[in-house]
Amino acid sequence: MRLASTLRIAAAVAACATPAAAESNVDLIFGGDAYFQGAHVKQRQDAGLRSTEFANRLRVTMTPTAKADNGLEYGARLRMVTDTGDPSISSRNMFNDRAFLFANGAFGTVQAGTINGLSDEYGIIGPNVEGVAGSPDSNGLLFLNGSSTLGALPLTATSLRTLLAYDVGTKLIYITPSFGGLQGAVSYTPRTNDSNNSVNRRKTDPLGVAPTFHDVVEAGAVYQDTFGEVGLSASAFYQTGRANRQADGVLMQSFEDLRSFHVGANLSYGDVKIGASFANSGKSGYATDATEKRTQTTLIFGAQYTMGPFLLAANYVRAQGNDSATMSTPSKADIWQGGITWTVAPGMTTGLEYDYVRSTLSSGPLTAGGANLNDRSHILMLDTRLAF
Repeated sequence: MRLASTLRIAAAVAACATPAAAESNVDLIFGGDAYFQGAHVKQRQDAGLRSTEFANRLRVTMTPTAKADNGLEYGARLRMVTDTGDPSISSRNMFNDRAFLFANGAFGTVQAGTINGLSDEYGIIGPNVEGVAGSPDSNGLLFLNGSSTLGALPLTATSLRTLLAYDVGTKLIYITPSFGGLQGAVSYTPRTNDSNNSVNRRKTDPLGVAPTFHDVVEAGAVYQDTFGEVGLSASAFYQTGRANRQADGVLMQSFEDLRSFHVGANLSYGDVKIGASFANSGKSGYATDATEKRTQTTLIFGAQYTMGPFLLAANYVRAQGNDSATMSTPSKADIWQGGITWTVAPGMTTGLEYDYVRSTLSSGPLTAGGANLNDRSHILMLDTRLAF
């Protein structure tokens, strides 16, 4: 993230701090990013839908940070965002998806608070990450909202790493120092979907809500090094947790526990970079009495080539599992993507992306009675971004 400005302030906190930390010099760092996306969609399952739509997001990050005489760096981070992550919700409210304390030193890094999962932050999904036109993380699929197709896709079409890596439940994280390019990390989340000052010790949810988990642990490692002109980066993460039950006072529903892993690697040589990743979440989150439980997997292959201010990208995703809307019917999606990103100025890019989505539902509750929810979708998206 590019930083817009750094404000040097002296914070006198004697009234609310211990004597050893009565006064500190703090750098207050502001930054953020924004995007505007416009898409034209053509698909089979488009009854009652328009072809064009816009979407935008703005995120602002504030990081107060200080450094002690012994080398300890400490502080906090707050990120406010205008996007709920759900394309079905139209809202002009701001909310936070980061709010945590941190400390860095020779011992490594400790983070505590509302923050995303380790593999979401550090897991490699190939060379084409968010912000690159042609990335599996570009949000292009969200323009299928309004049709039956988005809900018919498996969750693994949008959850590309460990299954709940995107969850911003309150966490405690430890990241080791780097040893020869290898760095490890582990996190603990008492309860998913439970953030900020919420206290929820229940192991049972209301019947009918999305499955949640408790005592979630994620651990893994990232490796980065260069060998002559060849660059190598790789990551591996594993996530486990206990499923919460659901009840309404009469009925009780149990779910499969969380067991998910993700591995990925990139190779670079000059202006060329290639990579791949694979995630497997088994039957995590399915109702224990479900009749259909397709193993949840995501396979990604990607490549990119940099040519001056232009970046050319190509990507393929194969996602399998049950449909994300009801988690009841086996589903799979093949997604081909290509794009070109132009760096207009430092911190500003604009890109053109094309996505072709082939989605298929097998026999199950959603296809009972002969319903055909299979789809072939074409998405052409213009994506302009600013990082500051």
